[in-house]
Amino acid sequence: MISEQPGTRAYVWVWLPGATSPVVAGVLQATGTALAGEPVLAFRYAASYRARPDAISLYPPELPLGSEVLDPTRVAHRDPLALAGCLRDAAPDAWGRRVINLEVGHDPDVHLSEVTYLLRSGSDRIGALDFQESPTQYVPREQRASLDQLMEGAALVERGEHLPPALAAVGHGTSIGGARPKALLHDGDRHLIAKFSSSTDDRPVVKAEGAAMLLAARAGADVAPVSVVHAGGKDVLLVERFDRQALAGPDGQAGIARRQMLSMLTVLGLSESSARYGSYALMAQQVRTGPWADVPGTLRELFTRLVINVLVGNTDDHLRNHAAFWDGTRLSLTPAYDIAPQRRSTNTATQAIGITADGRRASQLRLCREVAGEFLLTDAQAIDNIGRVRAAVVDGWDDVCDQVGLTRAERATLWGREFAHPYVDYAEA
Repeated sequence: MISEQPGTRAYVWVWLPGATSPVVAGVLQATGTALAGEPVLAFRYAASYRARPDAISLYPPELPLGSEVLDPTRVAHRDPLALAGCLRDAAPDAWGRRVINLEVGHDPDVHLSEVTYLLRSGSDRIGALDFQESPTQYVPREQRASLDQLMEGAALVERGEHLPPALAAVGHGTSIGGARPKALLHDGDRHLIAKFSSSTDDRPVVKAEGAAMLLAARAGADVAPVSVVHAGGKDVLLVERFDRQALAGPDGQAGIARRQMLSMLTVLGLSESSARYGSYALMAQQVRTGPWADVPGTLRELFTRLVINVLVGNTDDHLRNHAAFWDGTRLSLTPAYDIAPQRRSTNTATQAIGITADGRRASQLRLCREVAGEFLLTDAQAIDNIGRVRAAVVDGWDDVCDQVGLTRAERATLWGREFAHPYVDYAEA
């Protein structure tokens, strides 16, 4: 039974493939039940949407196109969820929720309803979905601000202070994932994500991520373009968005098309609590058996990203940091993003995602070789891939450090600790 209580409903709008304006896809509404303390939100496609010749399922395993009410706790062969994963992927994460908490509840740690987070987060969210109060009138929640204004607002949020009206644009970047301070930025025709250094950083977090992303590109991975700038006394990583595409609309006028994105958490059908059961081997199996474009190329790319994450010390490679485009028929990997080296407190390290099918996750290249068959690679091909990535990291280190502005002292704290730690070559855990 769907609840009719106020504040429990949101309309889902979508940019269909190649479209430069959205259409209403359906309604999301509370069922009156809860899962692990969270109200369950069911979805139903709008009749007007189902009647469209170009309508697509938002993701068939969860939301098959039809007239029924779709309860996310009752989907076969997938973890029960309070909100369908393909919709949750468009919702704000820790940082965005903190901003909204301050705006709405005046408390960074207050817990608001999921519908509130969906309706109060910015419309220029990642992917091709948005959430509105109306099924007939689309009203974007967008404001633009300078980089300095965005940084000022982010600093206030970090301190737990309310945003003044002049800095309200910071709140419209709330739909971006992750826990660190960030915002959406427009630079001419470019759509960017700005990731800021934090007041609590005691290491060059932003520059280290910039270096890792640039090294990944040198290693031949498909990576979002990045640059590091210095503004307002802080380092800022600018990441070019890949979910936006300039197109001519049906009237010949230029417009922006949005590409729908799904996290690997959603593609694998896992909940946050069971994400620990995910693995690179499981991702490779999904690519081999699911509706993926260019299966061999996708598997090679995923394997390369695994090797990169191990070599640059990105042990925070969780399933929301891998994503796929969905065009209604096929999945395809997005460019890599969030390749962020992590501090090590010991000489050992483990990946957030298991590497092998049985869940072993030691950050070691031997496990990459062991799992190569899942990616349809021979051991010789895996060795060649590892050698190519290692050479790119070693040979490109000084160049990318110059590009992102790492000092000699900062390089010394990163090399051999986060980047190219000797543990990656250990023969056993």
